[in-house]
Amino acid sequence: MLTGLAPVAAAEAAPRPSAAEPLPLERLFDNRAVSDDARPADADFDGSGGSLSARDLAAAGWTPGRALGVDGARLAWPDRAAGEPDNVRADGQAVRVRGRGDALAFLVAGTGGEATGTGSVRYRDGSRAAFRLTAPDWRGGPLATKSVALPHINTPGGQLAEKAKLYVVTVPLARGREVASVVLPPDPGAGADLHVFALSVRGEAKGWTGSWSASTAGYTAVGPWEDRTVRLVVHTRTGGPRVRIRLDNTFAGTPVRIGSATVAVQEAGAGARGAPVALRFGGASGTEIPAGAQAFSDPLRFAVPPDANLLVSFHLPGKVASTPVHSAALQTSYVSGPGDHAADGSGAAYTSTLKTWPLLTGVDVGGGAGSVVLLGDSITDGVGSTPDTNRRWPDELARRLLAQDPDDGVPRYGVLNQGISANRVVADRYPGDGVSTDTGGVSALHRLDRDVFAQTSVRTVVVFEGVNDVRWGASAEEVVAGLREIALRGRERGVRVVAATVVPCEGEARCTSAVDAERVKVNSYLRGSGDFDAVLDFDAALRDPERPARLLPAYDSGDHLHPGDAGLAALARSVELGELVG
Repeated sequence: MLTGLAPVAAAEAAPRPSAAEPLPLERLFDNRAVSDDARPADADFDGSGGSLSARDLAAAGWTPGRALGVDGARLAWPDRAAGEPDNVRADGQAVRVRGRGDALAFLVAGTGGEATGTGSVRYRDGSRAAFRLTAPDWRGGPLATKSVALPHINTPGGQLAEKAKLYVVTVPLARGREVASVVLPPDPGAGADLHVFALSVRGEAKGWTGSWSASTAGYTAVGPWEDRTVRLVVHTRTGGPRVRIRLDNTFAGTPVRIGSATVAVQEAGAGARGAPVALRFGGASGTEIPAGAQAFSDPLRFAVPPDANLLVSFHLPGKVASTPVHSAALQTSYVSGPGDHAADGSGAAYTSTLKTWPLLTGVDVGGGAGSVVLLGDSITDGVGSTPDTNRRWPDELARRLLAQDPDDGVPRYGVLNQGISANRVVADRYPGDGVSTDTGGVSALHRLDRDVFAQTSVRTVVVFEGVNDVRWGASAEEVVAGLREIALRGRERGVRVVAATVVPCEGEARCTSAVDAERVKVNSYLRGSGDFDAVLDFDAALRDPERPARLLPAYDSGDHLHPGDAGLAALARSVELGELVG
């Protein structure tokens, strides 16, 4: 975990200043991590002869020199052949890096255990600041936070059927300052090495506001689809004169090919209002997204209306048997018969329906005031609301923001719904790798960088989670520790962090009196800790005054856990909009 930026003079373990002239990272490579399967002894990543398989990397789309988009950052897999030096063992080297942004992004892995150390960043104005960098172990590190997992480890004695993992880790930067160089942490010692494959500045998404988003909740079997077009219906929260989309191949082990893609305003069903407009990717009609990576479409001049349904269509020319999904879309989308029908204005070719959102994770619009991210579970996801009506509480909040006068001091933020049904603060439901029927996502802590800090122009995050933790046996102390870490990490990133109290659920099978006691403890912490920039009292907004352990019956969807349409509207109405402004 990172600990943020601080002046080097105040850091207890900052690396020794480097007298060497900063060099590009590739000129500092001193370790061989990748081997040809036929010549595993040509590399020794971990000091014991273990290495990454070049064949496995190619199968994942991680080929030499390949640009990889991960968590909003742009990194390049080293342009080196198998058996050549392809990474740096961190030991205080000075690395030439340029750019302005919100974070440094490192493509890393530890060997000999988790590797942690303190490095420093030097800005063009001469100032310096320390950062803490942690590289999870390539064999024993968590699957939930990995960028890619390879199925084998090469050794001189033969190939092992064991996962090899690589990680993208970010640390915050002082916004507005231009980075000149980075000093890597010193050798962590104790038999561990911190390996750096790539490093870049994650640029801020200037000129863009998030209008719609969905978190990747799992990786499930689909179709299989081959030569099919997927047409997804998504609801904008704010509008603008330009548009771009984001596709994420999260949790995947293989690349996915997008043959073409379009955007249109929905007329009805799978039918478009006017001709769909083609999207481009780096000037091309389609793109291939490596395992664990993402792709943004090029900016497109297209008038996106606020509070409206869009059709985002993309053709899948190859066989797709499994894909990252957002499971609780509560929106009917469509899949075509054979052929590329992305440009069809008519919905006639779309012969089957879909209740999830595969691959698509974001729609951004040009201009705007920035975004508010709502990090939550099924209540934020909209479970309990009427499908196909866009009555989730994030939708209702977005309408309030659109209706208010920005001269009153609250910008018309875009609202990004990062709720995942069944999600928890401190435990993973989906393990983070492989095909699974569980789509409860990795924990809020494990998805915080991807689903909050890497979102487009994020200004504020509202954290509304905890009920699933206590319903499944977590203590209030465990939930509080997780929420406190979210507050700390948000503060380090310069993001305003607002918490919402946990609403009651008496009458639902797991919501026992003991569970409610833990919920009350979590809420007591939220109301009194001062760890957050503001607290929204959703508990008070929805509880029955006569029986505060349960939802007010008028707000209950019927399962005693999820508010219905009226309850979700009450949540949105209870938000003091000024609390969203940093």
